[in-house]
Amino acid sequence: MSPAAPPLEARMAELTGHHVPFVKATVVRARRPASARPGDIALVLADGRVEGFVGGACAEATVRVQALRTLRSGESLLLRISPEETADGTGEPVVEEGAVSVANPCLSGGELEIFLEPLRPVPRVVVLGESPIARALLTFGPALGYEVTEASGADGITPEDLTGTQALVIASHGRNEEPVLVSAVRAGVPYIGLVASPRRGAAVLDGLTLDAEQRARIHTPAGLWIGARTPGEIAVSILAEVIQTVRGLSAEVDMAAEVAVQEPAESGSVTAVDPVCGMTVSVTDSTPYSDAGGDERRWFCCAGCRAAYEKDPARYAKADAS
Repeated sequence: MSPAAPPLEARMAELTGHHVPFVKATVVRARRPASARPGDIALVLADGRVEGFVGGACAEATVRVQALRTLRSGESLLLRISPEETADGTGEPVVEEGAVSVANPCLSGGELEIFLEPLRPVPRVVVLGESPIARALLTFGPALGYEVTEASGADGITPEDLTGTQALVIASHGRNEEPVLVSAVRAGVPYIGLVASPRRGAAVLDGLTLDAEQRARIHTPAGLWIGARTPGEIAVSILAEVIQTVRGLSAEVDMAAEVAVQEPAESGSVTAVDPVCGMTVSVTDSTPYSDAGGDERRWFCCAGCRAAYEKDPARYAKADAS
């Protein structure tokens, strides 16, 4: 096991505790002269940051691209990286059930097999209140596989306390609603529901120190309209609205990612093609790039490819055109 593993285990526990999604990348096979060894581990976060070691800059670029895809799909994957052409001879990744093979021209003769395991936290729902609706939410929520937490009281709840929360439902019937609603909006909680009549809910929103766009993020009356009457039925309607919001956000992320893959140069996007080696790289704040050539920005798998490009941008422009 790599000596970096113990601190990464602590880091995984920290990320899990804060409901932060990430991918655990573990080297399961390495053929020399690959720099990584079986047992080496890295964590890939949703913003593209890589913590740990599973190979050099070129291998890391490939791991980042594929890891972010598994984070969106939620499905584990065996990634094979080799300097040789893929089976179809096109250089494009070869996708099989549960595995993908990628030709990486940067590798100096070695091969890697890396298991990518996406670890996405279950949705966390915070419920404030001691009403029958609140109790029904606490009963039904776990049946969905959600982590449902009962807030002990409104006092002291800050945006930081709501980090990693996908939904907040307030069913306290007028008790200490306003400060918690403001904290939830400022924390960016995706779903915020206030159990109230239309008239009272509108009055509460009007009294909040928020702008119109921020107020619009609060669902009141909370829940989808399904004709609910009893506390249990209302709780089901609220959870249905939570599901709609949580799953809707996932669909938007997937759609945005697909658009970014198709139009990498236009969108500040998820991926781009290195014009020197032909690798697909994930575009993050740390990805090497160059504006040399004057037409558009180019991204690279490593500083070496960027240096080669900047020596003769016209050469690679001609390669693209052909």
